Amino acid sequence: MKKISAAQSTLILSLLHSGLSEAKIQKKTGHSLSTISRVRSKHCPDLPRQKGGRPSKLSPSQVIYATRLFHRGKAENAVQAAKIISNMNSQTISATTLRRKLKGFGWKAVVKKKRPQLKPRHRQARLQFAERYKEWTMEDWKRVVWSDETKINRLGIEGKMDGELYELILGDELMDSLEYWDKDIGDIVFQQDNDPKHTCKRAKKWFKDQEMGVLSWPAQSPDLNPIEHLWYYLKQRLREYEEPAGGVEELWRRTEVEWEKIPKEVCQKLIESMPRRIAAVIRAKGGYTKY
Repeated sequence: MKKISAAQSTLILSLLHSGLSEAKIQKKTGHSLSTISRVRSKHCPDLPRQKGGRPSKLSPSQVIYATRLFHRGKAENAVQAAKIISNMNSQTISATTLRRKLKGFGWKAVVKKKRPQLKPRHRQARLQFAERYKEWTMEDWKRVVWSDETKINRLGIEGKMDGELYELILGDELMDSLEYWDKDIGDIVFQQDNDPKHTCKRAKKWFKDQEMGVLSWPAQSPDLNPIEHLWYYLKQRLREYEEPAGGVEELWRRTEVEWEKIPKEVCQKLIESMPRRIAAVIRAKGGYTKY
């Protein structure tokens, strides 16, 4: 069985999605009917076979051109790509049509990862932080108590958390956790971001009174905090439930169950990623990283 290249497979797929019959594709490309049928069966088995009717507005070359726009960074989504193609050909191409064609041969729509805006001062602070802690060993990073908040639908603190409530959480949850794990305040360094409730006078006084070390965390740096990936892991597990939670109590119960089931190896690997995160910030000169 003769193998075909990825480019040839893409061409056949785009021709199939344009509405051409397998016989016409054979004449156009020179590939055998069995090869064309194999590509259809593998990549788009549910695609209706050509039965006549209005031809597609999108030609095979336009679909291929759209994929090149994405690869070259000239379009970030189907809306932008459809607009570019429409302007080039003086013919309106809808983003919906383009998405359907792209989906047929493996392209999937994803939500673009949100990144915080990094101004020059943020980049400088991130780089300074990375340079300061680049010599830290794994033993150093294992001393850090990581903190962060996340929102899960129907779950969370009622209203907004303020400095007073944050102090209560520190005094209860944090101190109880240290006691549970048999850790002294001198054994740990606390991590928190620069949210106003974390840096208010009340919170600063609490840390000072407890003589607890706090990392000088750079603003706009969720990529440096491994707990962000833990939240993602937790939410992925919650999405695996077939039925949505019936209420706040059930969602809370599910969250507790899934949190307890997180393997310690997952947490360990996230902590072990810290030297790589630091190095990535230095390479990016304080800019964005893959994390």
